[in-house]
Amino acid sequence: MLDLLLPQRCLACGRTGTQVCAACLLALPRLEPPFCERCGAPTAWPVRRCSECSGRRLAFASARAAVAYDERVRAIVAGWKEHGLRRLATLAADEVTRQLMRPEVDALVFVPPDRDRRLGRGHHPAERLARALGERWQVPVVGPLRRTGRAPRQRGLAVAARRQNVRGAFAASSVVPRRLCLVDDVYTSGATASAAASALRAAGARKVEVVTFARALRLR
Repeated sequence: MLDLLLPQRCLACGRTGTQVCAACLLALPRLEPPFCERCGAPTAWPVRRCSECSGRRLAFASARAAVAYDERVRAIVAGWKEHGLRRLATLAADEVTRQLMRPEVDALVFVPPDRDRRLGRGHHPAERLARALGERWQVPVVGPLRRTGRAPRQRGLAVAARRQNVRGAFAASSVVPRRLCLVDDVYTSGATASAAASALRAAGARKVEVVTFARALRLR
């Protein structure tokens, strides 16, 4: 009855039916190699460091994502994060496991939420994605990361401002696994991932890899 009164529409194209229709699912902009070895940006040929990450001090060893953050994916992520469509974490996890190799790590860890935003949303997308990936990859999920204060807004900031905004924003428990995979929903500039990885390494992690559902691509 509810579906008759409030039929679902595809977040990407608006067709009636499901949250993401079969055509839009098939057309997701999946990221394919070659990549920058460090930050995971698509490149014309394999490189150790690309123009996007060259010269930056990144605390993570590598970053990879399943899909590009275009307008369709942006709409899907907005439905997932802001409108409570929690089942989209399953779609995101399916895409990640389809596109990326299982990381050789001891555990998965997720970027922690800001308390106020978690209360407003009623869930935390990065945690749901990490737990869905943990089930698929048979890797435990741990939660050593915490925010040191209210999470600063990153949206709309330039890259340099994003880095400054999250400096010192995370802390980790005194004991963490040596090899970790840090999970988040979207990689934009890498500032949040690097700040979180820095906290994990300060707590004893020797290597931190980053995995996200989507990745923003910079115009060249």
